[in-house]
Amino acid sequence: MGPKRIPALGAVYHDWVRQHPDAASAFRETIEEILVDAGVSFDRVAARTKTWRSLKAKAMQRTDTGDFRYPDPWHDIKDIIGIRITTYFSADIPVVLDVLGKQFNVLKSVDKAAETRIAGGFGYGSHHMILQVPEDSDDLAPYRGFTFEVQVRTVLQHAWAEFEHDIRYKGTDEHDPRIDRAFALAAGLIELADQQFDQIARIQGEAPNAGDDVELSAETLPGVLAMLVGNRFPRSRSEYYTWLEEILAVNGITTVRELRDLLDDTDIAAVEAALKYQFVPGQVRIIDDLLLRRYGRRHIERTKDLGKHATQRASRLKNRLAVMVNAGIAEAVD
Repeated sequence: MGPKRIPALGAVYHDWVRQHPDAASAFRETIEEILVDAGVSFDRVAARTKTWRSLKAKAMQRTDTGDFRYPDPWHDIKDIIGIRITTYFSADIPVVLDVLGKQFNVLKSVDKAAETRIAGGFGYGSHHMILQVPEDSDDLAPYRGFTFEVQVRTVLQHAWAEFEHDIRYKGTDEHDPRIDRAFALAAGLIELADQQFDQIARIQGEAPNAGDDVELSAETLPGVLAMLVGNRFPRSRSEYYTWLEEILAVNGITTVRELRDLLDDTDIAAVEAALKYQFVPGQVRIIDDLLLRRYGRRHIERTKDLGKHATQRASRLKNRLAVMVNAGIAEAVD
């Protein structure tokens, strides 16, 4: 782009936004679904489309030599869509990164916290990834080949970063070294707190126990599944066990004994072989697929309107059932 680079960028940007008004929600819902299916524990997924004002300011940045930092801003700037994932535990961050790396093309991955530690200090803790939607993506088909940025950090790291941003960029221009020292101390305490939360999670994971007579509920399911499958499938987010209780109940599975029967090792192996997961499925996802194998279209009809992303659920289940039918492990039961 030459002298008219900003007007040209504006034309491309506004045209893209008009064509993709729901881009942020599409990315958020897809990534949420991926993390839930993989049994990843997380606090929340947030997404935003970069504003024109912010994009224009970034496109105007120059290097120390006076050249534009982004000569072709529409293609060089990678955070038109930005995703932030917050986790409760720092130990969950590499799990999130691994799952995303198997679902998208990783163009860049930077550990900001490690960079800070190498520099010998405390501070901004976050992992940044530049990802690209693969050409065979179904859930993000309109965005195949599109690049976007993901930031992953704990809720404590996020709170620290948001507060620091407000102070540094919205406060006075006058530099006060006492503020630097206070932020560094707070960052060190947050790093220590994250380590303690990881320890609490490890201790808690050793305790659950249950027997065959226990009635299944959102509260008992995590402990029951810990007994039945151990660490074979990662635990899902707490709020999804209410949904799991529903999809089990509408299929007539309400006791530990019935759930044990569903979680047959042979059936699990058949489902894993047919669906060829690119990640280790979470507890909720593997049970959903086992129900789909057993009940076919009846499971789709019974559960298609349940859950946070019900609008896409029926089509996703139909696709998965078709794969199972083609693999010879299920029938499209009416």
